[in-house]
Amino acid sequence: MRWTARDIPDLKGRTSVVTGANGGLGYVTARELARRGARVVLACRSQRRGESALSRLFDEVPEARAELRLLDLGDLASVRAFAGTWADAPLHLLVNNAGVMAVPRATTADGFESQFGVNHLGHFALTGLLYGALRKAPGARVVTVSSVLHLLGNIDINDLNTERPYRRWLAYGRSKTANLLFTRELARRAADVDLLAATVHPGYADTDLTLQSARLRRKPARERAARLVNRTLASTAEAGAMPTLYAATAPDVAPDSFTGPGTVRGRRAPTLRAPWTLNDAVARRLWQVSEELTGVRYPAPRG
Repeated sequence: MRWTARDIPDLKGRTSVVTGANGGLGYVTARELARRGARVVLACRSQRRGESALSRLFDEVPEARAELRLLDLGDLASVRAFAGTWADAPLHLLVNNAGVMAVPRATTADGFESQFGVNHLGHFALTGLLYGALRKAPGARVVTVSSVLHLLGNIDINDLNTERPYRRWLAYGRSKTANLLFTRELARRAADVDLLAATVHPGYADTDLTLQSARLRRKPARERAARLVNRTLASTAEAGAMPTLYAATAPDVAPDSFTGPGTVRGRRAPTLRAPWTLNDAVARRLWQVSEELTGVRYPAPRG
């Protein structure tokens, strides 16, 4: 049977954070979690876009318990400030959704290549800083949005900033591989606590993310063409968000699983996952380097 948002269980009493919730997959995820009773924090970089999304959410779900908090994943000071507002409250669900895709070379506030810095390091730091809150919540989950385009490239532990040379699609693929390796190691470390870590991909969904590259490269004709292709071939943002919602709420989600649209649409189609994302030694090495780069250190796993 096809899994839909109607299958999300009652989430009253549960608190969730969704990064990049101002639009696209993140907004749909936040809206549907709120519709089922969860308290939802929209973690957004832009105050204006975040406020617009929050207003829209209240229009669509008047009974929602939702709020906006600013978060720039490309600035570790912002990540620390966001986590610092959490105090001692338990966190039941963290959805690492925000990201950039195939953008021209740029660096984060801390000097990292932007795709690796935002897509991986920002979420690595955020999860680590909220780890204590997650461990306080029974049945907590961390769901990280990767992509089938992780197949474009394995990480190079000696060139995490993709400097030799910079190729935007390769850098994107590597950052999405990093998402999968991060989840694999997080799942291993969380095996002795009540925390589930899983990864998803949305397939090809019609969201603003797919237009970023052309827009930032100031290619209006390519942006218009991308919009046309999206409308013709892509699924909706609602459909693209279903794997995230499934991994966040369904009872049969396994640790380190990689859920795609085939699972939630009832076909149970296998999700392509590169063998290099199952390499435990590389996952542990990436984790170690990520702790060094961000200065965020997780509690040592037991045993």
